[in-house]
Amino acid sequence: MKFTDGFWLPRKGVEPTYAREVYDVEARQDRLIVTAATRVVNHRGDTLNAAVLTLTLDAPAPEVIRVRVAHHTGGREPERFELTTKEEEAEATYDGTTAVLRSGSLEARLERGTPWNLAFWQNGKRLTGSGHRSLGLMRTAWGTFVHEQLELGVGEVVYGLGERFGPLAKNGQSVEIWNEDGGTSSEQAYKNIPFYLTSRGYGVLVNEPGRVSFEVGSEAVERVQFSVAGESLEYLVIAGPEPKTVLDRYTALTGRPAQVPDWSYGTWLSTSFTTDYSEETVSHFVDGMAERGIPLSVFHFDCFWMREFSWCDFTWDPRVFPDPVGMLKRLHDKDIRVCVWINPYIGQRSVLFDEASAAGYLLKRADGSTFQTDQWQAGMGLVDFTNPEAVAWYQGHLRRLMAEGVDAFKTDFGERVPTDVVHHSGADPERMHNLYTQFYNRAVFDVIKEVRGEDQAVVFARSATAGGQQFPVHWGGDNTASYISMAETLRGGLSLGFSGFGFWSHDIGGFEGSPDVDLFKRWTAFGMLSSHSRFHGSSSYRVPWLVDPDEGPLGAVAVARKFGRLKARLAPYLLAAGRQAHEHGTPVMRPMILEFPHDPAVPYLDRQYMLGADLLVAPVFSAEGEVEFYLPEGSWANLLTGESVEGGRWLRETHAVDSLPVLVRPGAVLPLGANQERPDSDHLAGLTLLVNPGAADDWERQVDIVDGHGTTVVFTVRREGGEVVATSGVADGWGISRPGGERVAAEGGRAVLR
Repeated sequence: MKFTDGFWLPRKGVEPTYAREVYDVEARQDRLIVTAATRVVNHRGDTLNAAVLTLTLDAPAPEVIRVRVAHHTGGREPERFELTTKEEEAEATYDGTTAVLRSGSLEARLERGTPWNLAFWQNGKRLTGSGHRSLGLMRTAWGTFVHEQLELGVGEVVYGLGERFGPLAKNGQSVEIWNEDGGTSSEQAYKNIPFYLTSRGYGVLVNEPGRVSFEVGSEAVERVQFSVAGESLEYLVIAGPEPKTVLDRYTALTGRPAQVPDWSYGTWLSTSFTTDYSEETVSHFVDGMAERGIPLSVFHFDCFWMREFSWCDFTWDPRVFPDPVGMLKRLHDKDIRVCVWINPYIGQRSVLFDEASAAGYLLKRADGSTFQTDQWQAGMGLVDFTNPEAVAWYQGHLRRLMAEGVDAFKTDFGERVPTDVVHHSGADPERMHNLYTQFYNRAVFDVIKEVRGEDQAVVFARSATAGGQQFPVHWGGDNTASYISMAETLRGGLSLGFSGFGFWSHDIGGFEGSPDVDLFKRWTAFGMLSSHSRFHGSSSYRVPWLVDPDEGPLGAVAVARKFGRLKARLAPYLLAAGRQAHEHGTPVMRPMILEFPHDPAVPYLDRQYMLGADLLVAPVFSAEGEVEFYLPEGSWANLLTGESVEGGRWLRETHAVDSLPVLVRPGAVLPLGANQERPDSDHLAGLTLLVNPGAADDWERQVDIVDGHGTTVVFTVRREGGEVVATSGVADGWGISRPGGERVAAEGGRAVLR
């Protein structure tokens, strides 16, 4: 939201009141209480008829400083995000002139007097600050707002703010943190996160779950502005200096991504949305994948597994699925997991609507009646997840489905949450609009974890807010069948990765429309080199042989088989990247700057990414097969061909439909499993350590592999002169090779490449 008319003037209807000076400071042991005067106080009379802003600075965790700004403090404390705070020995000092709060290497400094200047420093380097006309109270014709502006340095680039489909670098953008069902080709997003990090080595979380308006070098080109309605504002500055470190500290506060089950990394195949399907259709698809040698781990039933107008009643449509328990058992007998679509809405025709409405399980209007709408399902109400009894009721229906054989749920929607409603908890409906999805996905994730076990819990979620990364996997929403939409889909996923989300997927081929054959094949290659991979569409099937009947070497079947098998072999590598996401918040699919933060060529790259730490992937976004990408310095190796490629430059290549740039980083040790069909296997059996030594004379890498019994086995790979030597406590059954080279089998726990 913009409040100014150029640099000098306020917009019509806006009365700004800015912090002008630090009037006084109270330094307690672990915090600073600051009174910011909104006019310069030269004599006693200047203290009359003027607002003050009260700031409280403390340290909720190491290397984190929280700033809470309040105008009038007599109101109810608003809902905020759940944060995991850690007792930090912060040090607050004030000598009458300078006030300092220290949290590890991070400092907040204020100088008494004018002009207003709150600065954040780390190890003697100024990160950012709030200066003249930055912190203010905006009284407007449409309400009161508190806004803050933090300065941007020369060349500083801003990332994050959730899933955003425009350029990865947010500089120059206006961003509204407000969950919407707007598809991938608009400024709206399903997953809005009021957190950003910058190339300067810090992050900022605005701890406000309602609408937050960001102006990122847009209204004031030298600053990032964020504003919220009301009388208070809270934000946290999180130190790096590396972007991975910022994400580590941010996810320590808001929650780590859960560790997803091994089988979830395999191929997911869907019925699609409005297509006709029955058990016969499903069996045809599943058997057809097996007959054609295309790996398949999960089958997904979309909306019409339930009867129309009845979503959600959690009951199989008996007209097409007369024996759901038997059908699910038959799928399990083929080693296929089952996912079914759900949403948090109960249609009026559902047999559950009257029960839920009478029991108070649905959101209400101010007059006590149940809120209803015809948007999506006729007369539907929204489950009130702030009501513990409603949560238990909803989870009970999910338990019944899991007892029938369902393994996972696609938690669709959660964005269309009205604000003219009453929640059971009494929470502010404006602040619950974005938080609703957190309650929804937690309820579903928790019941799967309870029934199936912590290591088997996974959802396929569309909406999220800060902290939603705890309930993976998330997919990118409703894209379209075009190269343009394929590229915007990737941008959304990379932006989400900058927001603490470790796992991500998208609809291969595009959701709306029907992809042409070449687009489908190129999207398949991209999709199989994503953290999670799903074929899904709206009005047409995404089964490879129905998209492309050509079953020759360059047909869609061959492409799906090639990259599906490659992903299955990459499972031990992807699982290790997933553990890193779980432990530190580093996403499996990584924007280039996460791995190369000091390379000046990478800050704006959003058409390529790192899959884990060691694989660079550049999807092909053109019908002609042309792709342009940047390769950082070093001797890289093409994973598909074994060819050595020198980096430190841009490359322009043309690829056939069964190819794309996939390059192994210098010094990488890539664990490849022998199983080409499934990601959930004993990865130690037939393991190959694929090594790209690069040009370094001496290096050493350690690789951890979890065997079929859940035991971690450690491999050490190092360069000794002209040889690459790998050792392990496992005597044999594994080997080592270079990209494109022959495999050398281990003997006595040792293998050598000469």
